[in-house]
Amino acid sequence: MSLIFVGSSDAKSYTHSSRLIEPFLHWLFPHMTHAGIEAIHHVIRKCCHLTEYAILAVLLWRAVRKPARRDPRPWSWRQAIIAVLIVFLYASTDEFHQMFVPSRTPMVSDVFIDTSGAIAGMIVLWITGRMFKWWGKSENGADPRRRTS
Repeated sequence: MSLIFVGSSDAKSYTHSSRLIEPFLHWLFPHMTHAGIEAIHHVIRKCCHLTEYAILAVLLWRAVRKPARRDPRPWSWRQAIIAVLIVFLYASTDEFHQMFVPSRTPMVSDVFIDTSGAIAGMIVLWITGRMFKWWGKSENGADPRRRTS
């Protein structure tokens, strides 16, 4: 959360990132229009939002679940929802913080992008856990990894 807070400062604003990303994109795509380069730059920044909040959600899920090695507990969507809700609240405060940074533009759409990143992070974690059989038996004793017809 501290890294995200620092990233919300002037130093990580669109203007500063464009000094690095846009020349690189011009080098990669020398015939692309400036509007095209700006559009790619915008998409890159939004993908970074998605990724950083997906990572935050996974870390928050870990803090809520407190997993141990060979944890026999089943997957809990309740824990995942708690992590996503915390991300939503933090993303909201992050956009509020940007109201006080002259070079930043707070946007409600960024809160939705950040929350979508958290949801994506939880889905990826759940899928990964199913693939590697990290989740134990459910409360009724059934193995959630086995399907019954």
